[in-house]
This record gives sequence, C-alpha cells and structure tokens, in this order.
Amino acid sequence: ISEYMGLTKLRERMEDRFMAQHFAGLFPRDNPRNTRFAINFFTSIGLGGLTEGLREHLKNLPKMIMQHQADDSDSSSSSSSSS
Repeated sequence: ISEYMGLTKLRERMEDRFMAQHFAGLFPRDNPRNTRFAINFFTSIGLGGLTEGLREHLKNLPKMIMQHQADDSDSSSSSSSSS
C-alpha cells in the first residue's frame, strides 16, 4: 500500500478521524511496551513514518502519568480532609 499510495498519503489516511478507529489496534497506546513494539516493528519494515504519533505519545507518557498521579493525590487528600 505504501508503494502505491506513498508514505505521506498513507499516513494521512491512517490519521483520518473516520479511519483511525479501524487502525487503533495497529498503533497501541494502552501499554508503553506495546507502543515500543509497534514503533520498532513499523520502523523495521520501512514504515517508521507512520509511528510519529506513537513516538509523541511515548515521549509525553511520563508527563501524563505524573499529572494523573498528582490529580489522584489531590482528590484523595481533599476527600480525607472532608471526613
């Protein structure tokens, strides 16, 4: 497909909001290990350009985890102080 369409057009199609739901399993964001595997796989077969979104997600993951933990600690401290 990438030879026929070209990598740029293929990436645009895969990021299209109507098509993205069908490709979600190919680009997992559920677990960093799965995300890294997908990045390595697509890069090894010459389609690394399709993984830019995954790379960005993986780069921002520690920030999201820290923010989530901070939100959890804020909500638990406010609930314990109100009791």
